[in-house]
Amino acid sequence: MTVAARGASSTSGGPLLRLPLRQGAKPPTGPGPTGLTLHVPCVHEYIPCVIFLWSQFRIFREFSDAPLFKFWIGTLPCVFLFHAENVETVLTNAVHMEKSYAYTFLHPWLGTGLLTSTGPKWRQRRKMLTPTFHFSILTEFLEVMNEQAEILVEKLEKQAGKGPFNCFNHITLCALDIICETAMGKKIHAQSNSDSEYVKSVYKMSDIISRRQRTPWFWPNFVYNYFGDGREHDRTLKVLHSFTNKVIHERSEKMSHIESDNDSDNGTKRRKAFLDMLLMTTDEDGNRMNNQEIQEEVDTFMFEGHDTTAASMNWVVHLLGAHPEAHSRVQQELQEVFGTSNRPANIEDLKKLKYLECVIKEALRLFPSVPFFARNIGEDCHINGFKVPKGANAIVLTYALHRDRRYFPEPEEFRPERFLPENAVGRPPYAYIPFSAGLRNCIGQRFALMEEKVVLAAILRNFSVEACQKREDLRPLGELILRPEKGIIIQLEKRILSN
Repeated sequence: MTVAARGASSTSGGPLLRLPLRQGAKPPTGPGPTGLTLHVPCVHEYIPCVIFLWSQFRIFREFSDAPLFKFWIGTLPCVFLFHAENVETVLTNAVHMEKSYAYTFLHPWLGTGLLTSTGPKWRQRRKMLTPTFHFSILTEFLEVMNEQAEILVEKLEKQAGKGPFNCFNHITLCALDIICETAMGKKIHAQSNSDSEYVKSVYKMSDIISRRQRTPWFWPNFVYNYFGDGREHDRTLKVLHSFTNKVIHERSEKMSHIESDNDSDNGTKRRKAFLDMLLMTTDEDGNRMNNQEIQEEVDTFMFEGHDTTAASMNWVVHLLGAHPEAHSRVQQELQEVFGTSNRPANIEDLKKLKYLECVIKEALRLFPSVPFFARNIGEDCHINGFKVPKGANAIVLTYALHRDRRYFPEPEEFRPERFLPENAVGRPPYAYIPFSAGLRNCIGQRFALMEEKVVLAAILRNFSVEACQKREDLRPLGELILRPEKGIIIQLEKRILSN
């Protein structure tokens, strides 16, 4: 692979692959030699290699001063964006609101829900769903989060004092249990039954989609269905949709009975789920969502709402285990808030965990759960003086954006204090966007932060953590979610709290 300045010749010793434009597509252009073009001698190397290189941060370290990169995926012109001012140009313009071509591979699973829809449908759906993420409603999910965090602590107690182990799956299954019960009102007991067909299918589908996104020769449906994972994709999809369909029908029927009984079930207050609110939500004309529309959003919550949060919590555990001073400061804060009690966390507690919140934000800076996302350029535009044509894909490299030395000096250092209010003054809002930003920012970011505080507080109130990997051993892989190649290896010691 060769990275060359515009107009420079290849240094690889071989001819570059010249790809034709898609019909009507034009290459990104711009003045001067500083805009960089990524030339790839072999298209079959392209996607896996680029994602790996960027997730390892090799190219950005060398060319971080370049305003942007342009490159090709097959016949699709693309640009990498990794500076706040360039990212803001795209994310604040409604013309560029449509997600990129790669998101179409999510459509069979998620339909055109909030993540994948665009235009009037997205605007209407966002308006309908925003009230369901109101803070007062999110507090109702706190009980579920505390219960599942308690189960996680019981599982981790079996590992405490017994040497190194991989905590990644433990934390991920906890997050999956939380999202299933809060999104669907359905307990799947993933922490005690990780072999369930639905649990396996959630992970399998994410892997299948990620592989297809990275292999453009499988983008055509005909090729994918006959030579790729098409059949496995359809089998997995059937499991996922059957499960959520069944839950929606059961919940709908139960709701109709309970509504006539003053929202109680056998005399006890019934927990609400996002699904309940979707079943009751109406548009401006008073029309309710149909089952297919509800399924799109439930599946979207399941996809977006557990893997991202789980990855973030795992990165926090590693970083605290590798930085004893920050670890001690978090535990001191927890001691001040909870004392020696083992009571569950409440909303007031979470508000007081300010340093833990800084730790979570710094972990999301270093290891953003979504390392990159992409938009379709809706009209010819200029980004930092470079003309980018309509139809190109703008790929926002969160992983690189968060390492801009102008706003994060010594960017590879773990410094939670960066996010104390006094230290964030003057930092552009688009320099740090772990939940995206602008018109399509993540609707569930407050839910995610709440969940992370609850689960991490439960872990750190009960255990002291020691990381068993160096930073260079983590080898983060930039797929749909930024994950460590071989998990998060830690040691735990049970904490003995005294009055």
